[in-house]
Amino acid sequence: MRHGGNIYQFAEHCGCLPEEVIDFSANINPHQAVGALCLADIQVGPYGDPEYTALKQAIVQRYLIPDGVGIEVFNGASAAIFALLRWLKPKHLVLFAPLYVEYQRIAVQLGSEVTLINRLTESLVNVPFGSTLIFVNPSTPDGLLYEMPTLLEQWQAAGCTLIIDESFLDFCETESVSHAIVNYPNLYIIKSLSKFYGCAGIRIGFLMAQTEAITSLKYLEPAWKLSSLDMVYMQQALANKDFISYTQQHTVRLRAILSRVLKGSGLFAEIYAGQANFLLARLPDDCDGYALQVWLAPSRILIRVCDNFEGLDTRYIRFAVKEVDAIQQLENALNGLTIADLKRSA
Repeated sequence: MRHGGNIYQFAEHCGCLPEEVIDFSANINPHQAVGALCLADIQVGPYGDPEYTALKQAIVQRYLIPDGVGIEVFNGASAAIFALLRWLKPKHLVLFAPLYVEYQRIAVQLGSEVTLINRLTESLVNVPFGSTLIFVNPSTPDGLLYEMPTLLEQWQAAGCTLIIDESFLDFCETESVSHAIVNYPNLYIIKSLSKFYGCAGIRIGFLMAQTEAITSLKYLEPAWKLSSLDMVYMQQALANKDFISYTQQHTVRLRAILSRVLKGSGLFAEIYAGQANFLLARLPDDCDGYALQVWLAPSRILIRVCDNFEGLDTRYIRFAVKEVDAIQQLENALNGLTIADLKRSA
C-alpha cells in the first residue's frame, strides 16, 4: 500500500463494495472540477497530439508559467520524478525524510549515493556541496509548509541541483517557486494534477525547468504517454478557475474539523500542524497504527499507517481531509477506543 491503502483489498476484507469504503488513506480531493460527461464526445480512434499542445497551454494559463520555463507532462508525478532522476543520474542524492521510500529505491537503482536528512530534527541547509536535493513542499505525510526563498538561496550557494515536489501546494494559498527557474538552471519543479483535481484515475503530472533542460529530457521520453481522454479531461478541469479558491477554502475548514476530532479522541501524542489536505498524527509509544485500523475496519474506514515512509514507524497515521459526514463517522468509530486498545502485541 504505497500511495494510500488498497481500497479494493480492504473492501473485500470488509465484505463491502469499494465505493462503500470511507477512505482516509488517499489524500485526494473529494471533489472534481468537472464531471466525466465532458468525455462523452471524445474520438478515441485517431492518435492524440504527441506534443500535448492544448494540455500544455491549459497548464501554462493555469499556473502562469513565465517565459523561458518549459514544461513536460507525464503519466503522474511519480513518473515525472523517476524520468527526471534517470536523466540527471545524480551521483549524490539528498533526501529529506520523512518521505516516500520510492525515492530511495530509485536512487539505489541508479547507483546514487544517498544522504538522508530528517526535516523534523536536523538542519535543512547543511548539505553536501554540489549534491542533488529532493524536497517536498508542503511535505508528506506531515503537510508542513516551508518558506522556500531562503532555502533556495542557501542551496543554490552550495551548488546544488534542486528538485522541488509541489504536488500538494495547490491546496495552500501560497505561491510556487517556479519564478526562480528563470535564474536557476538547476531547479526542477514537479506538480501532480490528480490530487488537487480529485481525479486519481487520470494520471497526469508535469515537470517545470528551463526550456533547454526540458528539450534535452524529452529526447528520452516516449510519444503518447497520455491518452486523449486524460488530456481532454484535464484541460477542462484546469479551466475551472472557481474550483481553485473553493477547494482551498473548503480544505481549510474541513482540516480544522478533522483536527478537532483527532484531538478530541485523546488517542494521539501529537498531531502535526499540516497545511495540505491531510493531517499526520502520532500515537503514544508502544501503540500500533495497525491496531487502530483493525478497530476501524467494521466501520469500513481505511487509514494510512505511515511505516513505509522513511523515518517513521507504525505509530504514525495520516488522515486525508474528507467531507463532514465522513469525519463524523470517523469520530463515531473512535468513540470508546482507548490507548490501551492500541498497545503493540508483545
